[in-house]
Amino acid sequence: MFRNQYDTDVTTWSPAGRLFQVEYAMEAVKQGSAAIGLRSATHVVLAAVNKTASELSSHQKKVFKVDDHVGIAIAGLTADGRVLSRFLRNECINHAFVYESPLPVPRLVVQLADKAQVCTQRSWKRPYGVGLLVAGLDETGAHLYYNCPSGNYFEYQAFAIGSRSQAAKTYLERRFEAFNNHSRDDLIKDALFAIKETLQGEKLTSSICTVAVVGVGESFHVIDQKTIQEMIDSMEIAEEAPAEPDAVQEEAEAAPMDI
Repeated sequence: MFRNQYDTDVTTWSPAGRLFQVEYAMEAVKQGSAAIGLRSATHVVLAAVNKTASELSSHQKKVFKVDDHVGIAIAGLTADGRVLSRFLRNECINHAFVYESPLPVPRLVVQLADKAQVCTQRSWKRPYGVGLLVAGLDETGAHLYYNCPSGNYFEYQAFAIGSRSQAAKTYLERRFEAFNNHSRDDLIKDALFAIKETLQGEKLTSSICTVAVVGVGESFHVIDQKTIQEMIDSMEIAEEAPAEPDAVQEEAEAAPMDI
């Protein structure tokens, strides 16, 4: 995008009815490292790509725990994501202190959306340049929401945001109907397959992705790298297995027949 006379602040509308500052924030989400969320009836899985600025630096954290029953994955400006994660934690703590119960996930998402929307109508502010996938579990079941920098929010069965997320969306769209009955491990494997789609040929390892899960009887936590690497190895073995019968058949066809 390019600068013009209508993008100096967020309250200036273009003749076409566009708010360029909001569009710039949404573009920042598209250029951030990919984040993916999947939901079943009992569990929600978040996965994010660990992108580094250079080989000499470590990656920035993209998955944050908000409360025992809620967590987020972000794509876009990490600094904005940290600010919003602290806001969400405060909201959960305040609700638990007053009502002595966990904050329902839909209400938390509405509060987050209201905070983001205020930044689209104040000339001295700018929209948060980060998209959030909010995963949580409450009395009504498992939830997965996407919060947009514009203040919009949507609930999904599965969703992907960030760089090269369209490849992951295509994979999720082919399989989402079965997610509701998936087990915890099946959800994690599908999340890893979706992450792999965003890498464009790069080898998937536990060091370049972060996976977190929340579900019935399981508080939100990031899964350790050793467990993730074992799942990746088992996926690779499963992908290679179907090729073996074909190879046997080709050898049989190539072998001379005894007449």
